[in-house]
Parts: sequence; C-alpha cells; structure tokens
Amino acid sequence: MKASLRALLRWGRLSLAQQLVLLAVLPAAVATLGAIGVLTRQHMANVTELMRANAQTVALQVATVAQTPLMHMDRRALQRTAQSGTYQPHVQQVQIWSEDGEIVANSETVDRQRGEGLQVVAPIVGDDGRHVGQVMVEISLDTVERARRSVWLNVLVVLGASLLGVGLAGWWAARRISAPIGALGDAVDRLGAGEEASVAVAGTAEVRRLQHGFNRAASGLAENRRLLESRIVEATAELASKNRQLEVASQAKTRLLAAASHDLRQPLHALTLFSDGLSNGETDPARLQRIGHIRECVDSLDRLFSELLNLSQLDAGVLQPQWADFALDTLFDEISRNFRPVAEAQNLRLVVRKTEAWVRCDYVMLSRILNNLVSNSLRHTTEGGVLIGARQRGKGVRIDVWDTGIGIPPQHQARVFEEFFQVDTQGLHAERGARGMGLGLATVRRLAELLNTRVDLVSRLGRGTCVRLQVRGTLPLIGLPAAMSAGATPETVHEARLDGVRVLVIDDERTILEGLQVVLGNWGAEVMAAQSRAEALTLADAWDRPPDVVVSDLLLQGGDNGLDVLAALERHPRGIGAATARLLVTGETKPDRLREVASAGVAVLYKPVSPRVLRQAILAQWAAVGANTANHRPSA
Repeated sequence: MKASLRALLRWGRLSLAQQLVLLAVLPAAVATLGAIGVLTRQHMANVTELMRANAQTVALQVATVAQTPLMHMDRRALQRTAQSGTYQPHVQQVQIWSEDGEIVANSETVDRQRGEGLQVVAPIVGDDGRHVGQVMVEISLDTVERARRSVWLNVLVVLGASLLGVGLAGWWAARRISAPIGALGDAVDRLGAGEEASVAVAGTAEVRRLQHGFNRAASGLAENRRLLESRIVEATAELASKNRQLEVASQAKTRLLAAASHDLRQPLHALTLFSDGLSNGETDPARLQRIGHIRECVDSLDRLFSELLNLSQLDAGVLQPQWADFALDTLFDEISRNFRPVAEAQNLRLVVRKTEAWVRCDYVMLSRILNNLVSNSLRHTTEGGVLIGARQRGKGVRIDVWDTGIGIPPQHQARVFEEFFQVDTQGLHAERGARGMGLGLATVRRLAELLNTRVDLVSRLGRGTCVRLQVRGTLPLIGLPAAMSAGATPETVHEARLDGVRVLVIDDERTILEGLQVVLGNWGAEVMAAQSRAEALTLADAWDRPPDVVVSDLLLQGGDNGLDVLAALERHPRGIGAATARLLVTGETKPDRLREVASAGVAVLYKPVSPRVLRQAILAQWAAVGANTANHRPSA
C-alpha cells in the first residue's frame, strides 16, 4: 500500500511530457517483452525437441548395431559400437546395458559435462522380439544454451531499438502537446503578474482551440485591467481630494475648538475662582444654596472643558506614559475622596474595595481613565450606586467599574467609545442638567491605547454596566508605604493654608488676576500681582526677597509668554532662583502650544482650574522645591 502511494506521488511529480513518454514506452515495452518471450519459449522448445529426436535416432542406430554383439556378449564389439555412437554430433556419452542392467559398454567424450546433458534410452530387441538390453545416449545442450543466449541478445537489441524508437516518437508527440501547454502556463504567470500576455497558435486542433480561447480571455482581462486602473487613478485622486478637504476641515475644527476653548476658558477660570470665594463669611442659607447651584454649574462647565482639553492633548500627541510602580489602593482612595460627595448628593452609594495590588502604569493616565469611568457611571445611575474593585489575573490586575445605572442598548455598545457619540437617556440628563459632550469614554479608549491595554464593556439595558481594563501587575516596593506611592494626596491638603507664603501671580486678564488674589488671600498667602513681564520685573526691582511661588499664565498681552517671563525673572539680579516654585496656568489647546508646554519642564494646570486643584498644585510644587533645596544644601 505504501509502495503504491509512493509510486503515485512520484508519478504526480513528473512533467506532462515525461508522463506521456512513459505512457507510450511502458505499454510498448511490456507488449514487446511478452511477444518475444512467447516466441523465444516456442523456439527453444522446438530446438530441444529436435535435439531429443536426434539423440533418439542415434540411440536406435546403436541399438541395431549392438544387437548381435550383445547376444554373444562380445564386449569389445559392444565398446566399439558405443564409441562409434559418440562420433555423432552433440553426443557426449553412449552406454549399452545388458538385460539384467549391467553396463557392458560405456563411451564418452573427453569434454563431457556431467549433469547438463539430455538423455534418451532405446531398447535392444532380439530376433525373437525379446528385450535383451538397452542403449542410453546423452547429448550436450551447449547448442541449446548458445541458441538461447543468441536469442536473448537479439531480443535485447530489438527491445532497445524498439524502446528507443517508441521513446523518441512518444517524446515528439508529448512535446507537441506539452510545449503549447507550457507556453500557456508561462503566459498565465505573466498575466497573473499584471503583464499583458498572448501565445502563438500552433499544435493540434484541440490545443489551437485552447490557445485561441486564452488569447481572447487575456485580451479581455487586459482591457478590464486598463479600465480598472483608470478608475483606480480617478478614485485615488478623488479620495486624495476628499482627504485634503477632511484634513482642512479637521484643522479648521481644531483651530475653532482651540480658539473657542481658549476664549471661553478665561472667563470660566475667573468664574471658578470667584465662585469659591462667595461662600466665605456667608451665613444666609438661601444665599448659600444659590452659591451651591452656581458651583454646580461651574463644575459642569469645568467637566465639559476638561473633556475638550483631554482630546486636544491626545490629538497633539503630547501625552506619553510615565511608567511607575504604585499601590493601586492609593488611586482608589483618591477616587473615593473625589466622588463620594458627588454620589451622596445624588443619594447613591460609592463602594471602593480595598486592594493590596501594585501595578506598573502611568498614575495620571490611569487616574484620568478611572475618573472618567466613575463620573460617567454616576451620571447614568439613578438608583443603587457604583462599585470599584480590582483582582489579580495572572501577571496582571483587572480593574472593574460596576454601576446599577440605566445600561446601554446592545446596538450602541460598540459606539460608546467613539468621539461625540451619546446614547439617548430619555431625559435623565435634562433632569440633572449634567449632559456631557460624548468625549469621556473616547478619552478612556485613547488613554488605554497609550497604556497598551484595552477597555471591555458589558452592559444590560435597565440593569447596569461593567467596564473592565487590565493593567500590568508588579511586586510591592519594599519599605515604601502606600501613601507615598505616585499620586498620593492626603486629605489634609484640601484644607491646608498658605499662611506666610509669598505668591507672585501673572495674568493679563484682570478678572482672573483679581480672582486669584481673593482665593490666595483667603488661604493666608501674601499675593503680588502683575499683568505683563514689565510689571513682574518692576515688582522684582522692589521686593526684598523673591516669592516662594510664581503662578503665571502662558500667553500674555503684547506677545509675552509665561515661560519667557519666568526666564526673565531668573536672569534678574534680585529674581527667582532654585528655591522658588513655578506653576503655569493656561487655557491653550492648540497642539503646538501643548507640545511647547509639555517640553518646558514646568508644572502646568489647564484652565479652568478649581481652587482645590490650584491649592494642591501650589503645595506640591512648593514642597518639591523645598525638598530639592534641602537635598542640595551643603552640610555644615
């Protein structure tokens, strides 16, 4: 069975010409061998029978001559008779036996080969018809063997000549068929490679018909290819034109968003600062309630602009992961502090499960992802609450954000991570006045891509939603408490004061400048204010010591730049040095501006900035500068 399979495989690997030649040669060879074998067998049988008849004749002659000597038992005469028999052609031994089986005469040739002769026996009959003995004649078969070898030699010559002739004829016939087919195969290869191809019409009628059909098909394909190529060129040109139009529209959209965002951020930032100071010293419940409504509106606007800012930063490509190992519970605590008041205000539960997991990730990006997810869950939940938890999954940590909200219809689940896509929530946002722009989950998806992970969503309409993402796990840092991991913010920071801290604020918007003075003054800081580089340098001429913190807007009037103002203050003889913390506040969303800010190495806040975030940033930068100065102070 295996041999048959191997033979079939070898046959399949042969070329068409080889197969045709073998199909012509093999039957001819088998037929020739069969015919020659039959004829040779008949010829050899005839030769052998002729030799046997010759031996029988010799035996009868010897028996006739030996009758009388045998009757008289004349051994000499019998020996001469036997010897005379060996003189006959091909006879190599003659024996005369008596009636009782005694060999009375024996004669053999000198070159007799024992065991290779043909023996015949003839009886010796007396005058009375009685058997008186017998004669045995042995003839040599050398002639038969020579004839057999001669025949086989002739057979081989004839067979070789026949096979050669049949092979040449078969090869010629095979080439007449295979050569045009091979040319067709080469033409098909050229046609497949995109070249124009045709074949010469030659060969048998069937092959010519095939060649005519191929040439017609190739001509039609070439014409279709030329037509398709022309259409592709036209479609490519049209697509390029549309791409240019889309690019122009996208750039216009980016410029519009950036300009509108910047122009709106300025008054919103001032509104944020002033709204925080409204409640200072206020005791009237009605006024406090109205102030609370104002803050809710400001917070809602803040969220909308934060979504725009996140999208602008992602479009600009200025966000790159800063990988660090930290305790995930630290981030969970921060989320709990930030959103628990929001959940309680909506009569919802916010459950943040404690975890001992450590992760290797970008703290800020992961914080932004979870903040967006929790904020989105609270916005779409009317009863129940939100659960945040984490569990080990192999070498990673899976973070789950569950809610008991309204859920997402199956047909919309694949689109909720698209920019500006929003699901109709049947008046829920109108009731709360907290409808977003459809950018929160899009930002989550793009941040997850930067972190080399993906966000999975499972939702049931009317039952709630679960959003999952997996980050890389790591081992805890030995000797480093969780509170000191990246991004930890103790609760005392929210109420910390700035008593005695000298702060220089620089902003060309007078309302923002006045708002900063009010807020910082309420925290106990000594505030100096400037609207331009010239005013800042004038203050530097007069102060007895540099400020502890400089808070500057990025873009100022007259083409001034906050980074340039900081550099000018550093060059001033009485200017700022390593002991002064620096903080930029900007409403810019243009990609080039964002890249410039990201490469400056100065801490940046993006307008509108809530007083809480501003206080955290000032304290963090001031503490970092103080620690750095202490580390570089020479020992006594």
